Amino acid sequence: MSASAIYELIGYLGSGLVVASLSMKSILRLRLVGLAGATVFSTYGALIGAYPIVITNLVIVGIHVYFLRQLLGSKPVFTVLEVRQGSRYLEHFINHYAEDIRNFLPDFHYEPRADRYRAFILRDMVPAGLFICDTDGTETGQVQLDYVIPAYRDLKVGRFLYSSNSSIFADPRITHLESPPGTPKHSGYLERIGFRPVDGQDIYRLRLADLPSQAGRKS
Repeated sequence: MSASAIYELIGYLGSGLVVASLSMKSILRLRLVGLAGATVFSTYGALIGAYPIVITNLVIVGIHVYFLRQLLGSKPVFTVLEVRQGSRYLEHFINHYAEDIRNFLPDFHYEPRADRYRAFILRDMVPAGLFICDTDGTETGQVQLDYVIPAYRDLKVGRFLYSSNSSIFADPRITHLESPPGTPKHSGYLERIGFRPVDGQDIYRLRLADLPSQAGRKS
């Protein structure tokens, strides 16, 4: 293969990565893929002597690096905001993300029950996730929904949620959580958080005492 053909392939790769980054729903992935694309494309420009391409993409690299440092270097502030049963914003939120929620929990259907716990997880005051759980007085809480919007799916919301910092599971009577497995994507998320499948049942279970931040909690 000639050098010019190799250079052309590098150019196509850089272009493909730049285009792919624009389709990313996650802000972090958009920045990472965009950074890779701009880096490859600036290399292509240098190889063919097209210095306007090099300069433009080096500027783009700098922009991506700047925002990545902000994303990865700053510590997000998480807040739990419990919402009332009849919250109109809650209903609008669920309706707006209904299609995406079905990608993870196809059988989820919200019913505004009085004994149902509902809370938004705010990340830097942005509603990044929604948690809905039923407690019937037993030691096991039944998770109905654990959903994070696409832009914030870097596990930080989940790790905060299932920790003592969230204060959601402060009730000492609740020692376990159970969740439907949902789709393989959702099952994978549950396992990364610490849930484990229950033998012979279509359910995932988490013992709160097994969470690192919950060490010392009675089981």
